[in-house]
This record gives sequence, C-alpha cells and structure tokens, in this order.
Amino acid sequence: MPSLPLFIAPAQFDDADAALAQVQAIYRSSVGHLRDALQRFVAGAEVGPSFPHVRACYPFVRVRTTTVARADSRLSYGFVAGPGSFETTLTRPDLFAAYYREQFRLLLKNHGVSLEVGTSAQPIPVHFSLAEGDHLEGTLPPERRLLMRDRFDLPDLAAMDDGIANGTHDPAPGEPLPLALFTAPRVDYSLHRLRHYTGTPPEQFQNFVLFTNYQFYIDEFIKLGHALMADPQAAYEAFVEPGNVITRRAGEAAREGDELGRAPPRLPQMPAYHLVRPDSSGITMVNIGVGPANAKTITDHIAVLRPHAWLMLGHCAGLRNSQQLGDYVLAHAYMREDHVLDEDLPPWVPIPALAEVQLALEQAVAEVTQLAGYELKKVLRTGTVVSTDNRNWELLPHPGPVRRFSQSRAIALDMESATIAANGFRFRVPYGTLLCVSDKPLHGEIKLPGMANTFYRERVDQHLRIGMRAVELLRQERPGSLHSRKLRSFAEVAFQ
Repeated sequence: MPSLPLFIAPAQFDDADAALAQVQAIYRSSVGHLRDALQRFVAGAEVGPSFPHVRACYPFVRVRTTTVARADSRLSYGFVAGPGSFETTLTRPDLFAAYYREQFRLLLKNHGVSLEVGTSAQPIPVHFSLAEGDHLEGTLPPERRLLMRDRFDLPDLAAMDDGIANGTHDPAPGEPLPLALFTAPRVDYSLHRLRHYTGTPPEQFQNFVLFTNYQFYIDEFIKLGHALMADPQAAYEAFVEPGNVITRRAGEAAREGDELGRAPPRLPQMPAYHLVRPDSSGITMVNIGVGPANAKTITDHIAVLRPHAWLMLGHCAGLRNSQQLGDYVLAHAYMREDHVLDEDLPPWVPIPALAEVQLALEQAVAEVTQLAGYELKKVLRTGTVVSTDNRNWELLPHPGPVRRFSQSRAIALDMESATIAANGFRFRVPYGTLLCVSDKPLHGEIKLPGMANTFYRERVDQHLRIGMRAVELLRQERPGSLHSRKLRSFAEVAFQ
C-alpha cells in the first residue's frame, strides 16, 4: 500500500472563496506529504517496509448540470456546453488563486449549481512538489536517484498532452468532460519549463505579454523599466530581470526574498523581463530569438498562465515596393509556412484577426507617431504576413515562394508571427502582430550591418512604445470582451 496523506473527502460548495480554500487545503496537504517524504529519502532513510511508495494527488473541481439551457449567449467562457459532469484537476492554488476564484464564481453564477471539490486520483509527480529553489534530487548519487523512481511518482506524459486544447480529446465512456484546457500535470510541466527557458519564476509573469525576435527591443525595455522604477508615480511597482533580480519602484520597500535574486552568468534561451503591477496586469516581454520553434515552445508554456493577450513586436521583410524601411505592418491574416504546428492545428484552419487587438494596435501607432487618417497610411499597412521556417527563403529557386507570396497578397514576411498567432488561437489567448520593415529583399534592399544599425536606432524605441501603449488600451477592455468568442469551439471548456 502506498503512503498517502490524510484523505480529504469531496464536498459541495456554493461559494467561490470556500471552494478555493478547500482546493488550497488539499493541495497543501498533498504537497507537504511529498516534500516530507522526499526530505527523508534524500537524508538517507532506509528504503523498505517502513518507506513504501509515496503518493499524493491533485485536488479536483467538478460541476454537474442536467439542462441544455446555457448561460448568456454573449459570454465566451464561464459556462459548460450542456448537461453532464465536467471536471479538471488543479495545481498551484497560490499562483492561480485569483484565476480559480473567478472561474468558480462564474460557474456558480451561470449555472446555479454547487461545485464539488475533492482529492483526485491523479498523482502529483514528486518533481512538481518542490518549492522554488529546491533541487534535492541533484544531491543524490546515481543509484539513489534510480531508487527514487520506485518510491515516488514521476511525470507521466500521457497525463499532460494537449488533446483538450487541440479538440482531439475523446473521453472514455463515463469519464467526466473537461472543465479546463489543461490538466494540473500539464500546467506544472509548463511552470517548470518557464523557469528554465526564461530565467524568471512564473509568479512574475504578467497578463499582457510582448514577444520580440531582437535583443534591441529588450535593451530598450530594460532602459525604460529602470526609468519607470525611478519614478515614484509610475503605474508599475517593480521591474524583474532574469535571475529574479527585482528593482522596486522608488519609495517602495524591499520585500522578503528580493535579496535572493542573482543575475545569471549567462542569459537563458528566451529571457523574460517583467513590469509588474499588483494585479498582474503589467507587461512581460520575452526575447524569443529567431524562428518558429522557439515561438511555439514559449507560447506552449506561457499559455497555462492564461494571459489576457500576447503581441508580437519584431522585424520583417517588406514584400511591397511601396513600403519603406521603418514602416509598420499590422497583420490581419497569416500565411503559415512555419510547419511547427501542423500536427496540432492543421494549416487549413483560419486564424482570424481579433477586432479589439487590431483597434488597439492601430490606435497606438496613431498616438505614438502623431499621425492620423490618410497620413497614417504612409507608415502603417494592414495585410497578410507570411511566416516561414526557412531563414534563407530568398535563396530558393524563383519564382516558387515569391509566386505563392504574391498569390496570398502578403505584404510582409517573418519567422514567428503566424506561429504566435496560431498558438494564441489554439490556446484561446488573444493575439496580435505589429511588425516593422527592416529589409526589402525582393527589391534589392537586403539587411546589411550599416543599414541595419541605422534602422534599429531610429525605430526600436518607437516600436516598443507603440506595443506598450497598445497594452494600456487593451487593459481597459473587460476580460470577457477581450477573450473573443472567435477563439471558442462548439463544445468549449468553461475555464477562461
């Protein structure tokens, strides 16, 4: 028999705060049980009858409905699709407290039935129970690490695939329907990956995310972040850099744990920087580097944080002779030649433009450039963006790719935007793209060092400010409005 924590039986709740408290109690008990056992194991406790297999499970929340009557048809989330039993496992209620509370509140409001909270049968992998900064397994000799596999549950990939988000999940007869896009193990997996790829803990990520493919933008974001922290009236309370290095706003006292931040000896693969607001409605900026693989990787993981929007700010090749270096491109359609999402989201699936995001980006360009109407068209063009997985597409035999681009009416080309938009569509995260033309290879203006340096100096700061202004405009939208019904399927999960 495995060693289990004290069982907390399922209970009914008609109050979101009470349901959340029960989730927290179950999770705290489960994780505490695993951590205590792991500490004894690392300390050298003898493995035998006195140290059986140790197991603890995630909490779950379940809702049952018996009617086809649905909630307000204007809603995009917060209700189940019809009669039945709907369930999901939950993790990290400390990190997701506000999110879980709101999802519980909406379910109670829209269906008028109780929520059931209890202990699931899904084991918590021991690696996912470690506190921030714990690396206990790394101190074990190889033979002890192998023995650990016999005494604790390890991550099970079968419990963390993306079948629900992809619309391919087929519940077994009698199995509850999904209530959320991600199971608890899938969420935990991504939370740990975020630390690895970005150099910052998931607690620092904000609800609005900017992606870029050039370090120049990050340099400007760092400069602006520190300038804001010198202003006691700034709307942001902290600026966080890789290694969890935290700079507080002038006049703000340091908090416990701030002193633990250390700049890493080398930057992580996709470093993240955070302008933090108390309600997590600040801005996270990530340098994803070049290529669709990175774009997919980072959005696969940030998606579990359920952000309110992510935007791509980067450089592109202008495909029209009428464009100038430094012009902006607002994507309203995407031609997907990136190939990294073809198995999860077939290329024939259209990726629609989202009105709220498009309007915010266009308004931000107008405000920052001080141009309007017909004059704005001199620097901003809306159209189709091609994303390719071949950085040297210019060297392909002509007229192959050029003919396809022309037939698609594309106006710009990059390697990341369609991936980020497609994964936003796939994971129901509002998305948008504003690019800046850095070269025109079809017209003899290829990217050369001298030309590029001049371009970067002139445009990067303005482009970043446009992106940040767009976030400010999106922040004014109601979450229910921002999370468009265009992103929801026929039989959608209830959680945002």
